[in-house]
Amino acid sequence: MNMITDRQSIEDVFERGTVVEVFPSKQELIEELVGGKRLKIYIGLDPTAPALHLGHAKNLIFLEDLRQLGHEVIVLFGDFTAQIGDPSDKGAVRKQLTVEEVKNNLAHWMGDIGRLVDFETRDNPAVVKYNSEWLSKLNFEDIVSLASNFTVQQMLERDMFEKRIKEGTPIHLHEFLYPLMQGYDSVAMDVDAELCGTDQIFNAMAGRTLLKRLKDKDKFVIALNLLANPATGELMSKSNGTGVFINLPPNELFGAIMALPDPMIEPLFINCTRIPLSEKETIMSQGPREAKARIAFEIVKKLHGEDVAKVAEDAFDEIFAKKGVPDDAPEIALGKNDSLADVLVAAKIVVSKADWRRLVADGAIRTADNDKISDPNFLVTKNIVLKVGKRRFVKIVRK
Repeated sequence: MNMITDRQSIEDVFERGTVVEVFPSKQELIEELVGGKRLKIYIGLDPTAPALHLGHAKNLIFLEDLRQLGHEVIVLFGDFTAQIGDPSDKGAVRKQLTVEEVKNNLAHWMGDIGRLVDFETRDNPAVVKYNSEWLSKLNFEDIVSLASNFTVQQMLERDMFEKRIKEGTPIHLHEFLYPLMQGYDSVAMDVDAELCGTDQIFNAMAGRTLLKRLKDKDKFVIALNLLANPATGELMSKSNGTGVFINLPPNELFGAIMALPDPMIEPLFINCTRIPLSEKETIMSQGPREAKARIAFEIVKKLHGEDVAKVAEDAFDEIFAKKGVPDDAPEIALGKNDSLADVLVAAKIVVSKADWRRLVADGAIRTADNDKISDPNFLVTKNIVLKVGKRRFVKIVRK
């Protein structure tokens, strides 16, 4: 792949709004890129959950932008560091995962990431690495040597540690080791730059320190924003299970994006699409419903292709805008002596009878005509279609 050194093309990538800060400076990095130096750039992902959300997707999309400029990019799976537990932005010690849990989570990731970053092209493909390759080989002498590059005072400067001290919450010694391990990733791979979220700057800067001291090499740290609701500050989080997860089937992914609050429209536009910024005001002026639908279409298209995105868009319009019932809604037979709750639990439409009663109490069970069912012992006397929650339909057929 030929290097793209056109200043405007490079600045378009860095000025879109995803980059918050670059160390030592954005201008120095841009001058390197314009000068034609091919950089080795990586992003690290700890497999702490079985699915990635749109907050990860935006960072991977940015990494792909850099690959398309001609740079060598690496997706590093922190299969070893996940077993330590990253303390970043945590008010309590993070759960340490077992090797088996890490493997199970990673098994679900590659297909999703491969839709955002190109590992298959012959021309400058992205590369996958695992940090267990080098971290598992460090002995105690190596770890002591790495630790000698930092002070306890430096570690305690982290915001979350200061907060825990004030609250009397324990700080475990192994949590100090995490930035050492992540920092050593930069040394082991001999990188020129690292992408990270703003919550990871401390860890990334540890890598900058180690790379300078051990190899006398400077590393750029490119800090990207966190995908948050600007009205509430709520972040998407894989470990907390919040956000829109990119492993959802296309129709569900489209619907989940449409269900996000309206303040998320602009952050999604900027971070998760590559619609030109010059079109932003025009799209936003169409109103929240249309703007969000355009964004949902672009995200599904990026992950699954344009034809699939069109099907998902049509399905959403049919179900939600036109109040229709999807053709593939499951059909469940209800015998004369069966209770509705029993058959829904058996079909795994609801988790349990208690879940059924909660959904009824919350007004989340309705007929296709939008009539609310308020009695958990509701008797089905004819064939009906039920809407369960916001996006699920089920056909109930009397035997």
